[in-house]
Amino acid sequence: MEDVVVLVVCGVSGAGKTTIGRLLAERLGWDFRDADDFHPPANVRKMRQGTPLSDEDRTPWLQALHALVEQNVAAGRPLVLACSALKVDHRRLLGIDQHRVVSVFLDGSKALISARLTSREHAFMPSSLLDSQFETLEPPDAGIHVAIDAAPEVVVRRIETALRAF
Repeated sequence: MEDVVVLVVCGVSGAGKTTIGRLLAERLGWDFRDADDFHPPANVRKMRQGTPLSDEDRTPWLQALHALVEQNVAAGRPLVLACSALKVDHRRLLGIDQHRVVSVFLDGSKALISARLTSREHAFMPSSLLDSQFETLEPPDAGIHVAIDAAPEVVVRRIETALRAF
């Protein structure tokens, strides 16, 4: 794990990226950033209207996040980034290499995540977009995969255990 500088906690909306990411960062003593804070206003408007983002919409957002990741890697400054990173191309653009920048995929069923979405409010991501998130999703074939079928503290412990192998 000593080479890992950035952990990208990824998955569909409602998987727990922000909750797990914050807890993980706190446990590790690392900085935390939420990719939602980097969306341009046009993306936020589209999502509020219930319109899924296209790859064209996501590209400037992912480029800004890539710059953040690169700054942290260059400075050796540990970071946990909560980011959907739904597709292989998104993760590639972010710079995930599974060495210094590692993906942590929060894996849960559509039924579980849908149930979670009904009990929370998000500033601009309505639960109606969950289907489009699952349609877009290309789960990573490397990195850390963790089931989200338990309390956040348990999920974070699972991630910490998996990190020891890096």
